[in-house]
Amino acid sequence: MDEIEEIKKKKMEELMDKMETEKNFPGGPVKVGGDNFSSFVSRYQNVVVDCWAEWCGPCKMVSPIIEALSKDYKGKIVFGEMNTDENQRLAMQFGITAIPTLLVFKDGKMIDNIIGAMPKEILEKRLLKIFGISPRYPFNLFL
Repeated sequence: MDEIEEIKKKKMEELMDKMETEKNFPGGPVKVGGDNFSSFVSRYQNVVVDCWAEWCGPCKMVSPIIEALSKDYKGKIVFGEMNTDENQRLAMQFGITAIPTLLVFKDGKMIDNIIGAMPKEILEKRLLKIFGISPRYPFNLFL
């Protein structure tokens, strides 16, 4: 009986830790730039930074997708937004020549980038594959 109670206690502690961790994750995209970029990408395990500009039409199509994914995957992926016009040095540092560009970081290191606008479902599948995360729902649910 003590062994079962010990297992229950351990599982409850794990659940509480997970809830506490998720509570500390942002609920939407975080504005990043020269003053907080490095600390932002190093703080979380899985980070995606949307590099955009005000004048960019495709960027305006990607923005609501990033907003939705940041809510759908809170606690698993953290999203940032970086205006390339305001952060030209960072844009050059990461070789951004077209926008929108998504910079993908794992454990503080850039592991991929995604250039151009795409539908939410395609972007979601690609990010989940990159990070090795299970989807929050089956993609072929209605097929």
